[in-house]
Amino acid sequence: MPLSLSRPAAVLLASVTALASAAPVLAQSATQTVARSQSDLAAVAKAREDSARRPYTAADVHFMSGMIGHHSQAIVMAGWAPSHGASPSVHTLSDRIINAQRDEIATMQQWLRDRQQPVPEASAKGMKMVMDGVEHEMLMPGMLTEAQMKQLDAARGKEFDRLFLTFMIQHHKGAVQMVKELFDSYGAAQDDLVFKFASDVNVDQTTEIARMEKMLVALTFGIESQ
Repeated sequence: MPLSLSRPAAVLLASVTALASAAPVLAQSATQTVARSQSDLAAVAKAREDSARRPYTAADVHFMSGMIGHHSQAIVMAGWAPSHGASPSVHTLSDRIINAQRDEIATMQQWLRDRQQPVPEASAKGMKMVMDGVEHEMLMPGMLTEAQMKQLDAARGKEFDRLFLTFMIQHHKGAVQMVKELFDSYGAAQDDLVFKFASDVNVDQTTEIARMEKMLVALTFGIESQ
């Protein structure tokens, strides 16, 4: 006589059987989910690698490398303000320049590093260029010559303010020129970071040029600058 199961027992048996049958499917689904997760992570990693290798040109590298030295010289100039008797307004401007350009140097160095390009040291001197087998230092546009740097370093008080503003205006105009030369170079500044960085430099330095020109006029006519 066949064994008869109560209804609850039959339902339980059916559930166990269904779970047993579904186990391989669930296991396969879990494996596929893990595989997809790993695939997604790999895709994200590749996307990050690709983003670091977006099209960039020799002009981009030259701009980022050259601007490191350009900014470094500005930091040296601004760093003399406390010890050279600068006025409070020039002192405040100098602090602003130092803080902003130190951060920008770090950004430029990291950009070059990410693309496995040579990373110049933060030096106030020009870029080293080899011509006819001889190494020369090439000043970026607007950078002060050695004689101008000595002249500024020797100045004190009001004369330091005058020379600092005069030379820093020259210096900033050189940075704006570097941005223009970059944007005029075929295929350059297609990299998102280079484009944004260069655009920010153009706006920031142009704004500071206008501010320094007003400060220089105020100094010339003995007006207290704000």
